[in-house]
Amino acid sequence: MKLPLILITAFFAATIADAKPLKVFILAGQSNMEGPANVATFDYIGDDPATAPLLKMMKGSDGKPTVCDDAWISYLTGANDKNFVLSGKLTAGYGSMWGQDSTKSGDKIGPEFTFGLTMSAALHEPILIIKTAWGGKSLHTDFRSPSAGPYVMPKETQALWEKHPQGAHGIPKAEDRPKWNAEKIAATGVYYHLMMEHVKKVLADPKKVVPGYDPAQGYEIAGFAWLQGFNDMVDSHVYPGHNKPDRFDQYSEWLAHFIRDMRKDLSAPKMPFVIGVMGVGGLKDQSPSMVAFRQAMAAPAALPEFKGNVVAVQTAPFWSDELGAIDDKRGKVRQMDHFLRSKHKDHANKDGTMTEAEQREYLKKYEADLISPAEVALWKRGASNAGYHYLGCAKTFALMGKAFAEATLDISKPQKRP
Repeated sequence: MKLPLILITAFFAATIADAKPLKVFILAGQSNMEGPANVATFDYIGDDPATAPLLKMMKGSDGKPTVCDDAWISYLTGANDKNFVLSGKLTAGYGSMWGQDSTKSGDKIGPEFTFGLTMSAALHEPILIIKTAWGGKSLHTDFRSPSAGPYVMPKETQALWEKHPQGAHGIPKAEDRPKWNAEKIAATGVYYHLMMEHVKKVLADPKKVVPGYDPAQGYEIAGFAWLQGFNDMVDSHVYPGHNKPDRFDQYSEWLAHFIRDMRKDLSAPKMPFVIGVMGVGGLKDQSPSMVAFRQAMAAPAALPEFKGNVVAVQTAPFWSDELGAIDDKRGKVRQMDHFLRSKHKDHANKDGTMTEAEQREYLKKYEADLISPAEVALWKRGASNAGYHYLGCAKTFALMGKAFAEATLDISKPQKRP
């Protein structure tokens, strides 16, 4: 039986009216947003009863990483001085691509994997993640946004440079400074603009990434997550005044500019924005610089203009203390290796008579006495990178992604009116 044309027309009109805009989430930052956690560390997540359910979300019944059927990703990154884009259904492999085949997803994750899985489970509708991340990039230069203006060297740094015309400790020689200034100007904002160009290019035709996208439904920029900071935290020229509590105040100002400019350039004035606050070292790291930097990263969320739509998520609680303790011991092994090679006066090879074979044997015994076989096994199970990369621990990055998604959902809720 044929339906009357008026009923068919009404049905399709209702379907279009009920279609929700495609939810779009943007993730950006430097190497930890890229994602250094190898999929080989997934099973460590299941060792903890509190996170075992998260592992079940991340792996299918076949033991392979979950492929999310209603979440897609477009990922702009770079490796070996070349930028490239990876796109497809969300699964593991959209992490750091150093040493990987740039034509297909790799074997690492960042926060994007569980961010998308959590969003998919909460929204029950298609989502698109647009991720842009590159290792070793700063907010003060690389991601510097337009309203932050040109970089201006702090007076303390300028005075220090004037005292060292021949250069020292990372200070260029006086004759090299014009070139340094030119390179600084050329580098300023480059990655902010690369990020923005990629986001706009994807949104100009979402169907290229999301096959079932219907232009009639449109899209909604539903959130932004930022995970960056290490290069800023360790830059004493941009942020002089070691151990001063206000040392990183400019980071707070530049991040506030970044949020404003992102919203302006994307015509999304209230876009939910999540700041992933630096957490390497975990809660135990209470060094003055780390404390000051974490406070500076979180500060924009407290500004009145951002009330209710910008939130800071502390990532230090997701650090693995047990893996961190093993990493400290591994650091002692590396230090001993250095002492042996440099003939340090307080160590076994102080007279320089040990052969290379003897040094290796000494170091092997030193490591075996310091790190137990159980700790070696635990390290292989849970870690795959250095401390500044949260040890490459998938558990840490899975908890981060989940927390970023939940925070985004929380500030996306309609505000109650009196």
